[in-house]
Formats: sequence, C-alpha cells, structure tokens
Amino acid sequence: MIAMKFHIFRKQSIQNYLGKDIKFSKTMNALDLISLGVGAVIGTGIFILPGTVAATSAGPGVSLSFMVAAIVCALAGMCYAEFASAIPVAGSAYSYGNIVYGEFTGWIIGWALILEYMLSVATVAAGWSSYFSSFISPFGLKIPKAISGPMNLSHGVYFDLVSVLIILVISILLSRGMKNSIKINVVAVFIKIAIILIFIFVGVQFIKPSNYHPFLPYHFPGVIKGATTVFFAFLGFDVVSSSAAEVKNPKKNMPLGIIGTLAIAALLYFGVSIVLTGMVNYTKLDVSNPVAFALQYVHQDWVAELLSFGAMLGMATMMLTMIYSSSRLIYAMARDGLLPTTFSKLDSKHKSPQNSLVAVTIIIALGAAFFSVDQLANLVNFGTLFAFTLVSFGILKLRKRTDIVNDGFKVPGYPYLPVISGLICIFMICHLSSEVYLMAIIWLILGTIIYFLYGYHHSQLEHD
Repeated sequence: MIAMKFHIFRKQSIQNYLGKDIKFSKTMNALDLISLGVGAVIGTGIFILPGTVAATSAGPGVSLSFMVAAIVCALAGMCYAEFASAIPVAGSAYSYGNIVYGEFTGWIIGWALILEYMLSVATVAAGWSSYFSSFISPFGLKIPKAISGPMNLSHGVYFDLVSVLIILVISILLSRGMKNSIKINVVAVFIKIAIILIFIFVGVQFIKPSNYHPFLPYHFPGVIKGATTVFFAFLGFDVVSSSAAEVKNPKKNMPLGIIGTLAIAALLYFGVSIVLTGMVNYTKLDVSNPVAFALQYVHQDWVAELLSFGAMLGMATMMLTMIYSSSRLIYAMARDGLLPTTFSKLDSKHKSPQNSLVAVTIIIALGAAFFSVDQLANLVNFGTLFAFTLVSFGILKLRKRTDIVNDGFKVPGYPYLPVISGLICIFMICHLSSEVYLMAIIWLILGTIIYFLYGYHHSQLEHD
C-alpha cells in the first residue's frame, strides 16, 4: 500500500514536458490570448446575468457584485498566470497538478476539466441552436421539428441538427491550425465587443437617475449573494493557460493574456450592469433576456436585433475556445500515457493534435445532439472551482521547487493571496447544490476507476 501511494503521486518533470511540446507551432501573442480568453468568458451571460441578478439579489448594486466577483477571479487568475509563466506547457491545470502534486492528483484535475470544457460546449451549442432558430424566423425559415432539439420522442424530436453543425464547423476551422483560427476569433471578438459597446452607448442616453434609488435594496448581503452568482460569468479565463505550448514568449504573454482577459471582462460586465439598471427599474428585469427587454422598453428594437447576432457570435467564440482547450487537454493526458497515445500525435502540416480534436468533436456533438444538458450545467462550476482550488494552493508547492526557475510573473502578497484564493474557491464549492455534489462524486469515482484500470499501468512514468 505504501509503495502504491508513492507511485500514484510520482511527479512529471517540466523538462520532459518542454521536450515534447516543442513540436507545437508557436504562433500566438498577448492579443491572441486575450481574444481567446474574452471569447470564452463573454458569452450570453452578459446579456442575461446583470438583469436577473439585479432583480433577485442585488438591485442596481449588481455592478458592485461584478466588481467583487472580478476581484475573486483575479486572485485565481494570478495563480494561473504564475503557473503559466513558470511551466509554459500544454494541459493547463492538469499539467501543473502533475508536476507539483503528482500524477493521480493531476489526473483528477484533468478529469474534472474534461467535464467543464466538454459540458460547456454542449450546453452553449444547444443555446446557439435556439438563437439561430429565432434569428432565421423573420425570414420565413424554420428548422424541421424532428431535428430541432435534444431527443424527446414523445414530442417527435430526435436530435438537434443545428448544434451538431455549428460544432463541426468550428472543429473544421480548428483543424486548419491555430494561426487561421485565432485570426477569425480575434475579428469575431472585436465585433462582439463592438456590439456590447453600442448597447452601452445607446443605453446611456436613456438612463434615469431615479432607477438607481435605492441602490442597495437588498443591502450589502445582497451584493455578496449576487457576487456568488455572477462569479460564474467570469469562468473560462483559465482556458488561456491551455495554449502555453503554442505561445511566443509565454513568460511574458501568458500573464498578460490571463489578467488582460479578466480586466476587459470586468469592465464590460460593469458597464452593461450600470447602464441596464439605469435604463429600467431593477424590479422589472427578472426576464429571460433583460438587455433586449430594456432596449425594447425604450423603443430601440434595432439594437435588440443586433444583440441577438452578438449573442450568437459570443457563443460561437466560446465554443471555439472550449473545443480548442478540450483537444489540448486530451493531448496532454495522452502525452503522459494516461489516455491512448494516439491522441497525442500532432499533424505534420498544422502541428496540432488532430486525433484528440476528432474525439472531442464526436463526444461534444453527440452530447449536444441527443441530451438536454440543463440539469448538468452546474457541474461545469464544480469542475472549474475544483481546479481553481488546487491551482491556488499549488502556488505554495511551486515556490518550494528549486528545479523550476520562474523569472516571469509571480503572485504578489505570497503566501497570503494564494491561500485566500483557495479558501474562497472552497467557499464557492460549498454553495453548490447537493445534486451537483452527487453527480460530481460519481464523475470522480469513474475517473478514478479509469486511472487504475488504464492510466496507472500505461503511464509514461511507469515505464521510465
């Protein structure tokens, strides 16, 4: 038993990772990373959460809720930035865990992230399909009922064709290499931000100061309650660290990408929430699409239509980022032998893991086509917070490693800020539902079984 404990916590060396990941084409700069991060973070949530949280939890003080959540995410973001600077390899938190905690802990982190990334894309693809159906209806077009949603035989629905097609289109784009994918993503993110800024510019002209009174109708506890909800609007910045092996000068650009993503996201969320609650009294914003509602309320229907396009674009960039990150995560786990090594092979032309991309695409497409993932959506939050917790506390172990030299970004206020970050993440996990705990435990048990039946025996470290 003692020998087994020793072996499952055996650690990978950074030199081994760097030697394997050198095959990737290094094409991304800080701007590319920020567009990747903003593409993941700013989705449909920016058009929904500011209104619903204002109505139910924080009132006009929802802008303060976003500030609090941004500060909390910034703590975890700085921990990710230090790891990305010190260990610029593919695999994000999975690889970090393998190096500082050991193989089994790294595997569990990776297994939780698989849940986060793939479930996120399946969820968003279903949402994109709904928006697309609404978008084409004014033109007299309609998706046949049989292929219009997840399987529901009693209603004559078999699968969601549109969600499958958008996943396939994005995956084909990614298969052409990250250089071209990033160019398209940068353009899409700029258009998305422009649409959000148009809303802010138009909306600010209809602000009524009386709508800000009372500013804190639910008092400061309402702001904190709102922060625990909108915290999840920032999740996704961690996918930036998945791209470390494909970044030029990662020690400089990775921290800029992670922290820049959070800064831009925070400003956009703050701006939308301030303008929205100034346009319409917060008590009227508990609707499915509060931003569009506010624009229609002040008779700016053309901007509301524009927002629908912005929402679709936002979901598309989020799916691109998450599919990309999923394929790099599968690559990293196969690189270490914990998954079949065929998934670690890089395409000779584009220098990207095509086999892992194909596997990820098939799994996500099947999930989006046949299953309603609404009940599983909170599992995304568990997978993310679980990784955040171990990355935050992992800084303490990273700083003790004399074999890892980091002359780039370091978390200020060490050791206090990493510990505070980890404790806050645990606090957030404690606010998830018991249903989520049950499903998360089942998922982690399944991952543990796979590790001991396959990963442990095929691990590269087992044969070194």
